[in-house]
Amino acid sequence: MRRQRRHKRALAEINIVPYIDVMLVLLVIFMITTPLLTQGVKVNLPAAKAETLVAKPQPPIIVTVDAKGLYYINTNSNPEQVLSSQALSIRVAAELQLAQRQGQERQVLVKGDRDVAYGRVVQAMVLLQKAGVPQVGLMTEDNR
Repeated sequence: MRRQRRHKRALAEINIVPYIDVMLVLLVIFMITTPLLTQGVKVNLPAAKAETLVAKPQPPIIVTVDAKGLYYINTNSNPEQVLSSQALSIRVAAELQLAQRQGQERQVLVKGDRDVAYGRVVQAMVLLQKAGVPQVGLMTEDNR
């Protein structure tokens, strides 16, 4: 009787089932959290054909002026909290100083409701200028 020796070989396949499970869990997490990332106050932006700004590594500081002329800022711990003119200036100046210390540049954008008085948006831009903002961008809805 001959004995046949069987050599045990290493299994050379990768078991991908656990990786698929992890990817599905991550997909569900991202699908749930993405709608929650929209910050700020809902406003009706004026529509215009304009060039899209180039994205910077840091998210922009967005100052919102709603239809009632109230100010909001997206970097606030509660972006839906109304800010006074003075609080807005202080907050923006602090954000810019923090970015400057970190060697970064922050874009500042104004998102004004189409129904707000033009003077109120200009006031926001003046406040931003006094806070040390070198350039202010205006947000619009794409009307293409």
